[in-house]
Amino acid sequence: MNIGDKAPEVLGKDENGKDIRLSDYKGRRLVLYFYPKDNTSGCTAEACSLRDRYEELQASGYEVVGVSKDSAASHQKFKEKHALPFPLIADVDKTLIEAMGVWGEKMMCGKKSMGTIRTTFIIGEDGTIEQIYAGKQVKTKEHATQILGK
Repeated sequence: MNIGDKAPEVLGKDENGKDIRLSDYKGRRLVLYFYPKDNTSGCTAEACSLRDRYEELQASGYEVVGVSKDSAASHQKFKEKHALPFPLIADVDKTLIEAMGVWGEKMMCGKKSMGTIRTTFIIGEDGTIEQIYAGKQVKTKEHATQILGK
């Protein structure tokens, strides 16, 4: 997916099995962020950054949805442990991850493997992608600040 592309309508099911659709956020900008794994240091820092400034993000017209290939049960524990106020899509079959083009080769500790590339899409009120933060562009500890531009 690239800037100007239309995001998919069906995003997936959240940690409670509820369908999440792009149209659920009509009239708002959506921060759709993809992360590798629940309860890892970088992913926790990113989620907590978005949590800590969630009200400010909402006041600026944004909603937040996280996505990883972890199970709904894993997401529930992650949300509870860190008091995350936004939904987490359990994309266990990687449907959305692959549709958005964020599954790919990664290098970790000198070893290549396939996985989710940390990526955030800012989707406009009309459903088109306005901005993309990918890989090392994502500053996990201050990701909300990046999005807000402050």
